[in-house]
Parts: sequence; structure tokens; C-alpha cells
Amino acid sequence: MDQRAFCTSTRVLIVAGKGGVGKTTVSAALALMASRAGLRTLLVEIEGRSGLSGLFGLAGPLDYHEVVLHPATHHGNEVRARTLTPDDALVEYLDDHGMRRISKRLSRTGMIDVVATAVPGIKDILVLGKVKQLERAGFGEKIDPEEQGHLADLIVVDAPAAGHAVTFLESAQGLLDAVRVGPIRTQAQEVAEMLRDPDRTQVILVSLPEETPVNELIETAYALEDRVGIKLAPVVVNGVYPPLEGLDIDPRAAAKQDGVRLRAGEAEALRAAAGFRSQRQDLQADQIGRLADALPLPQLHLPFIFSDRLGPTELDALAAALAAAVATLPKVA
Repeated sequence: MDQRAFCTSTRVLIVAGKGGVGKTTVSAALALMASRAGLRTLLVEIEGRSGLSGLFGLAGPLDYHEVVLHPATHHGNEVRARTLTPDDALVEYLDDHGMRRISKRLSRTGMIDVVATAVPGIKDILVLGKVKQLERAGFGEKIDPEEQGHLADLIVVDAPAAGHAVTFLESAQGLLDAVRVGPIRTQAQEVAEMLRDPDRTQVILVSLPEETPVNELIETAYALEDRVGIKLAPVVVNGVYPPLEGLDIDPRAAAKQDGVRLRAGEAEALRAAAGFRSQRQDLQADQIGRLADALPLPQLHLPFIFSDRLGPTELDALAAALAAAVATLPKVA
């Protein structure tokens, strides 16, 4: 499948997964890949602690206002980003509904959190409502003039970790069951419609090729399909070791053949390293196979990055690897 076709199959890609599987890194790689396909891409951070800026080589956290993480070049379009928080979304919601004075008073007195927690799920629906507003802007819906110059072809949402992701996406249906009339119900209804329309929203689940993350991904996948009704895109298996050949070759024999003299203990160290790498490759292959058996979705594999930090160079490599993986997917008729 062409990467542009993949990125235009929906308007919003929500990336979710167990904490520590590289969900934020995958979100950034997706956004960079989409920008290289010529799409105006917006990265949306939900929890505000993801470190997206650092992946693009920028310092400091994101805030509610958009910033350019990756400028447009002859290689592709720009990537912009922002954080969406319930507090900011509530203030904006009140402003949009003619209650600017109330929103300012709430900000000054610190009562926003009290209002936002008055109804279970209201925090999540405020954030999802803003995502919906940004998504609808591409269809010509009237929005704030400040947003007009910042329309996105694709919105990539770095969602909460897997456990919270389900309740986050369930919030719309929960409010529909609890609230019968009024603007909150209208907001929940519109968000639910967005989540259930695969042309508008899909979820990409991320896992490591390890037992616990795979178990959680499978559980999350079925929960999202059954309880939210959202379409699942191909899953991303992150941190896959590139296969190495010759791990079963005896180091002493190889050194002798190549005319290399090994120092004391080096043969044993090389043998132990080869055994560890072989064991890891087998373990990962088993978990990838188990995931395929339990969840009939295509898989996109991203390589393990042998670095103590991730920045623009590593992100560039991951975006290229993701594009190569997408190219192996069958074309959609």
C-alpha cells in the first residue's frame, strides 16, 4: 500500500498502547511519514508528558497552542503539534458558548477541575470534542478564525496508555447513557459518531514483542471493538530486533578462518552475546506469531533502535521503516 493512501484512509489516527511500548515514538513516526507523503499533519498530545518535542529536536513541553515541530521542505509537508487538556478545552468551550466571563472566573478561582469532574467522563469528552472540532474543520465546518490557517489533513492523537485509552474512548457512550438532553449530550453524540466512522477515526495499537504487552494489546483491541465500535488499523510491533545470521557459528573457528587472534575470554563473551541475541530473536518471533494468531490484523514492524536516546536522526529512521512496512500491506480496492 502507498503510504499516502494509508495516511488518507482516515482523518484521525489514535495511537494507543501499554505504557513503555513506544506509543509516543510511533505517533511521531506516523506524523513524519504522513508529512513526507505531502499531508499537513497535526500531532495531538493528551497527557502532556510525552516528550514529543525532544523527538523532533526541540526543547520544552508542548502547550495548548500549536507549534511547528517539523517545517515543510521539498521532502514533505510540515508537522505541527499541541497538547489538549480538559481545563483548556473547558475554558474554550465556555468561551464558544458565550460564557467568557464564567470561564475567566473559573480560571482565577481554580474551580475548573471541580466542574470538569462533576460528571464522570466529562474531562475526556472535552478533549475528544476538541479533536472532533479540529477534524471537522477539514470538512468546512466554521471554526475559530485563529484555527483557519492551521487545518490538518491528518490528526495523529498520542492517546493515554492502554488501560485509560479504553475509558477515554468510551466516555462518549457513557455520557450518552447518563445525559439525556443539553449541549453535553450533543457533544457526546457528535464524538461518538466520529469514533464509529472509519473514514474519520481509526485506532493504531502499539506493542513490544513481549508477553505482557501483547496480552494487553489483544485485550484492548477486543474491548475497543466491542465497547466503542471503533475500527482498528494495522497494529505496530515496536522494538523488533533485526535478524542476524551466523549466530550459531563458533567464535574460535570463525576467528581462525579469518586470521583473527582472540584474547582470553573474548570467545566466551562472543558466544554468550550470540546466545542472548538468538534467544531474544526466538522469543520475539514467538510473541509476534502469538499476536497474529490471536488478532487477525496486519502488523507493521519497527526495528529496535540501539541508542540511549531518541532524537531526529532516530525518528527519521523509524519513519522510513514505517513507510517500508506500510508498503508491504495489500492495496485497498
